[in-house]
Amino acid sequence: MVPDALEFLPSLARCQQVSARERATAWLLLIAPARSRPPRRKRKVKVNKSSSAVFAVLALMGSVAAAQGWQVPKPTPGLMPNPALGKKLYEKNCASCHGAALKGSMQGPPFLHPYYVSSHHSDAAFQLAVKNGVQAHHWKFGNMKPVPGVTPDDVAHITAYVRAKQRQAGIE
Repeated sequence: MVPDALEFLPSLARCQQVSARERATAWLLLIAPARSRPPRRKRKVKVNKSSSAVFAVLALMGSVAAAQGWQVPKPTPGLMPNPALGKKLYEKNCASCHGAALKGSMQGPPFLHPYYVSSHHSDAAFQLAVKNGVQAHHWKFGNMKPVPGVTPDDVAHITAYVRAKQRQAGIE
């Protein structure tokens, strides 16, 4: 039985006493066409407590939005969000509260903060905030009111701009 190359190679790095034949077999498995490779063994997915908690929170968030009767606004199918357009829309609709440099102001919190990474505030959270407003929960700026006249497409462009700036700042 020939070992799976991807499982075999990490052991190469740890063990210096691997025979030349074993190394050659591993390299052949890596460069051989996929059809000539032995079938991969199925692996069981283990769900630990932390991943269960993440799934529970996501399910709860979805149920909270459903309980509120909220539908997540969706941009036009196939829309490619444009950060450059998002910057203009951000300056027009968001900068007065969240700051021109996304660092917040006396009226609103900064988007260049770990609270606003996509794993904590998803792109859908931006859509919901613009459409429905937000109750203050991380900051003491008061509640955010809905922003009339800003479309889901506009929010997608703004979110693309915010995410690009977050990446530049090392916040992801």
